[in-house]
Amino acid sequence: MHNSVAFVVRHSRSITQVAVVAASTALLTACYVVPMQPAPGAPVQSPAAAAASVVLASNAVTFNARMYPANDLAAKYGTVQGTVTNDMHGRGIFTASIRGETYSGEATRSVGNARTGIANGSGSRGGWIRCNYQMNSPALGTGQCELDNGARFTMHLGG
Repeated sequence: MHNSVAFVVRHSRSITQVAVVAASTALLTACYVVPMQPAPGAPVQSPAAAAASVVLASNAVTFNARMYPANDLAAKYGTVQGTVTNDMHGRGIFTASIRGETYSGEATRSVGNARTGIANGSGSRGGWIRCNYQMNSPALGTGQCELDNGARFTMHLGG
């Protein structure tokens, strides 16, 4: 009997340690919520600061996004460079700088189709950009982007 009590005590400690680690992990997991409209009088965080405050996993991959003019409105901006930092779980941070305005926001994969997605960004001066994309391989993709003024771009991701 003495051996079975020692066995239970020894394994109870292991189970307790595993439970403590699991509970700590659950408590340290955080969600980031951005309200659609802040409460009246509440401080407003800029989209760039909100995007920068999202912590990405250590296995995140950054893709270059090259955007080429697709209409006359976009031609005056020429080729535009941006980035998408993918957390490898269907989400990422999208950034680009166009006409002296920095855009930042989120890129997400479509539900039910891990190859397609959208990326939306708010500009530092009130503009916006909206992109649709399709990944042709894990590291290469194409898409289209449109600015708030109607300028349209063809986008290439990766490489």
